[in-house]
Amino acid sequence: MNATLPTSDVLRAALAGLLDGLPPTKAAQAVDRLIASYRGTTPTDAPVLRDRADVAAYAAYRMPATFEAVRSALAALRDAAPDWRPATHTDVGGGTGAASWAVAEAWEDEDGGEGTPTGEAAPTGGGAPTGGTAPRTTVLDWAEPALALGRELATASGVPALRAAEWRRARIGGALTLDPVDLVTVSYVLNELTEADRASLVTEAARAAQAVVVVEPGTPDGYERIIAARDLLVAAGLRIAAPCPHSAACPIAPGSDWCHFSARVSRSSLHRQVKGGSLAYEDEKFAYVAAVRFPARPAAARVVRRPQIRKGQVLLDLCAEDDGLRRDTVTKRHGGLYKEARDAEWGDPWDRP
Repeated sequence: MNATLPTSDVLRAALAGLLDGLPPTKAAQAVDRLIASYRGTTPTDAPVLRDRADVAAYAAYRMPATFEAVRSALAALRDAAPDWRPATHTDVGGGTGAASWAVAEAWEDEDGGEGTPTGEAAPTGGGAPTGGTAPRTTVLDWAEPALALGRELATASGVPALRAAEWRRARIGGALTLDPVDLVTVSYVLNELTEADRASLVTEAARAAQAVVVVEPGTPDGYERIIAARDLLVAAGLRIAAPCPHSAACPIAPGSDWCHFSARVSRSSLHRQVKGGSLAYEDEKFAYVAAVRFPARPAAARVVRRPQIRKGQVLLDLCAEDDGLRRDTVTKRHGGLYKEARDAEWGDPWDRP
């Protein structure tokens, strides 16, 4: 497969090739059950992905959306710490590896090469200098069918960093112990755990890693899990790099609203076949937090709602370092700032006065 294509295109092509021939009816039934599990409120003590059909349906329906959500969170982390790059990465509860695909893309070589050369050990603890290779990844999950399909997709990708990844079965919960690592990602996992296991897992990630990125669905419940994780990460001595402009308490009054963002996801023909719909895209709503142990410069403010563009003005809802939640109105009288406001997107940093 041509790994010089955008990673999102490589992922869609790998899915299409690997899942060709999947019965649509069976896939749709599995997708419906999986959505109920992932969006529900009842934790489970067993893997949600039970067999090959479940994993194939999940990969077809959820991998592109998870990839785009994690990709957005990693972009915000990179904006806050542009000189840092991880040499090692652990994808906790990574399933078929969507977060690992996003990590491989985020720190790929400028010349297109990725991965740690065979026989060379990448440093751990402080990250690798800018200009190195994509990090060495270990994917941990308790569902062997998910790991097997994830490995197949990675092999089909042609991306060296993904093909070199280690896929390891592990029970994801309070008893999990992680090796020291630069980056830990925990994406769409916490909802599967009890509250006690969530706290233990996030605490362990904070102990082991230099940077932790947690992503959850962009629902009120998902936001609550992110806030709980955020509090644990700060208590463990990490500082918030994104999306928040500070590490102090979230200015949103509990129960009054929730902080979340949106990522545009291109739908494949298989995706549309599984879940219907005629649009070529969908918007994935997600909540996230990125916390680090090294110097980072969070955005002075971040756009926390879709900008409202009206005649001659743009309304920006912001979370700011100094004054919490606020709304800025940018008009044509502001000159070049007005054009920047019109170009601003939900989730973007806003460093203008």
